[in-house]
Amino acid sequence: MRTRTLVALLSSVAGAAVVSGAAGIGARAGIRGQRAASQRIVEMLPVHADWWRERLHHEGQLTYLAIGDSAAQGVGATAPGRGYVGLLARRIRHRSRSTVRVVNLSVSGSTTWGAKKDQLPKLQHFTPDVCTVSIGANDIADFHPDKFERNIREIYGAVPSHAIVAELPCMFVPTSERKVAVANEIVHRVAAELGLTVAPLHAITKRVGIRRTFFNTYGDLFHPNDRGYEIWASAFEPAIDARVDTVAAIRRYLSVREAEELGRQAGDVANARAEQDTAGAEHLDTADRPTSFDRLRKRMTGSVPLPGRDADGEPTDVGGAA
Repeated sequence: MRTRTLVALLSSVAGAAVVSGAAGIGARAGIRGQRAASQRIVEMLPVHADWWRERLHHEGQLTYLAIGDSAAQGVGATAPGRGYVGLLARRIRHRSRSTVRVVNLSVSGSTTWGAKKDQLPKLQHFTPDVCTVSIGANDIADFHPDKFERNIREIYGAVPSHAIVAELPCMFVPTSERKVAVANEIVHRVAAELGLTVAPLHAITKRVGIRRTFFNTYGDLFHPNDRGYEIWASAFEPAIDARVDTVAAIRRYLSVREAEELGRQAGDVANARAEQDTAGAEHLDTADRPTSFDRLRKRMTGSVPLPGRDADGEPTDVGGAA
């Protein structure tokens, strides 16, 4: 009996050691994998930046402008265009049935201060039909509510009144989430004051849950992957659809107004030409015909020959002596 107990105890200890060892090996492998993924992220940054910079030269019937950080660059996706900005550009194109120029001003690693300093000066060169702002996640590591609000106010005050601004995403870590809650209160309050639409990014990413978010995240455990960016895009989609429909309605209205104005202008030109032609015809018809006053004046001054006299007053055969 004592022998069986000893064997069981030794087996338990050995099993625990094996499990602990395996867990340790798995943890070390996980850390190595995360470091490797972080290195790949570093390599992605210039590639994504160049890809979006090249898109600035593309023309389009509509212009979509994005302000943000590495998430707006699509870092973590299999291709830059599979980030949320690329997905939204595709949705705008399909819904509007128009070509779309994407002006992605985002900078990887940008904070609200960085966006204010580097991205807002470039904004003045464009007049976007659609504009999204998703910034602030990088502020959480060193979060100062007053500074955050000052920067957000400057950014939100500079973007078009139709801009769609996003909440910060859910980070699931309690210490970070407490800061995110304060930041999102500022986002909602300032956006409401300025009449901007808020995309519920935090609500949607929180609803997904931590387990699914783990599988929707790139290997660095920070940036979304392709599936994660689809979830991000879904937070913007209702507001994007509404904005695209508004732009289409405005353009149709302006087209009708422009057509009516062109019609009026063409009618005015036609009427003016018709009046000019009529006046010219009347002038030609009466140009060589003396009026009754002209005939009387000529007769009184001798410029019209009297009967029996020529123009110099000399007698003619007409009415002369037989």
